[in-house]
Amino acid sequence: MNSKLAGHLLVLFCVLVWGVTFVSTKVLLGVRSPVEIAFDRFVLAFLVLCVLHPRFAWQAPREELRFFGLGLCGVTLYFLFENFALQYTQASNVGLLVSSAPLLTAIFAHYITHEQKLSRQFVLGSLLALLGVAVVMFNGSVVLKLNPLGDLLALLAGAAWALYCLQLRKMGDKYGYLYLTRQVFFYGLLTMLPALYFTHYRLDLGLWLSASAGNMLFLGVVASAVCYVAWNKAVNLIGSVKASNYIYLIPVVTLITAVLALGERLTLIGLTGAAFILCGVYYAEHGLKLPSGQ
Repeated sequence: MNSKLAGHLLVLFCVLVWGVTFVSTKVLLGVRSPVEIAFDRFVLAFLVLCVLHPRFAWQAPREELRFFGLGLCGVTLYFLFENFALQYTQASNVGLLVSSAPLLTAIFAHYITHEQKLSRQFVLGSLLALLGVAVVMFNGSVVLKLNPLGDLLALLAGAAWALYCLQLRKMGDKYGYLYLTRQVFFYGLLTMLPALYFTHYRLDLGLWLSASAGNMLFLGVVASAVCYVAWNKAVNLIGSVKASNYIYLIPVVTLITAVLALGERLTLIGLTGAAFILCGVYYAEHGLKLPSGQ
């Protein structure tokens, strides 16, 4: 299979899985706090990757520092900023601002790493996709409540994910994607420990004997262990900017899942937002190709 096609398929797989994780998270929120859910899922994911790749080797301090940065940005800061943002502002605000990650990735890639030029086509496509995200998230509501602290935290979550993606380049080829992802989770868990103390983390082994165990297994094994390995490889194959552009599709998957799994009503507004997202993602990637005249 063509490596570029493989990269796009891997990212699409991740987006499809991450788009339905809200169902499992919503169930678990009845028994666990957001920080506890985040920590538990990554402990499980780390243990799975330890089984799949049991070899441990200490790298040079500079390399370990890179793993530390990946774990801090891609696990700890991303999830903590997002979870704490939900305590200060509306969920729709958080969803919209976190979805700025693809545009932030492109901006950082242009001005910081010089990985890719920030084209007008990409910016316009991203703005159209963001408009679609806003329509889906707010679902036609004209009430927009701004909270500077909460909205800033949500934006910082998107920035943390953008920085994570930009740091990934060539790391997987050098160490292998199982090892890379395992180290990301290790440092992510390590840097999350202070948050556990301040949020009064509770160890609940009974969770694994309850009906919620399946949801945690899905979040830990599939959405974390499998998807992070797939995402890390995809970023190396097609680049951080193109991979991140698929994040705009997550609200579309979430919208469909809400209709199928939770029985929520599919509205014209939701369909319009989904159409904006799909058109924006396509335009950012391919531009507007009109048929030539004869």
